[in-house]
Amino acid sequence: MNPIVRNVLAVVVGVAVGMAVNMGLIMVSGSVIPLPEGVDPTKMESIVKNIHLFQPKHFLFPFLAHALGTLAGAAVAASVAATREFRFAMGIGTFFFVGGVANTFMIPAPAWFIGADLLLAYLPMGYLGWFLVGKPAKQPAA
Repeated sequence: MNPIVRNVLAVVVGVAVGMAVNMGLIMVSGSVIPLPEGVDPTKMESIVKNIHLFQPKHFLFPFLAHALGTLAGAAVAASVAATREFRFAMGIGTFFFVGGVANTFMIPAPAWFIGADLLLAYLPMGYLGWFLVGKPAKQPAA
């Protein structure tokens, strides 16, 4: 396959997989840790209106969704990319980081969550996604 087409495919599939993992975890979060009464996790206005009811346990799945979605997307992008696998994995991490920053303006979450989320869930997971697919071990022969 043409390397350019493969690299474009790496970005598209990486973002799609990352979003699917993120949304899947958000959708199951309410069955694992029930949300406060009256909160609809699929509606932003419901979350914003009721954020004062959230306890620290309610932030576990959003963090996991952000981190594991980024990890999966970066790993897929690095494994599909024909060249510059590290850049593609970190590009996915940056893409989701920008989404996380935007999220901080839309949902008034506690500062401790915003800090942990922005520092740990995106760029480190992009790096880890690249690392886990074995790309660092593939060094060119001397």
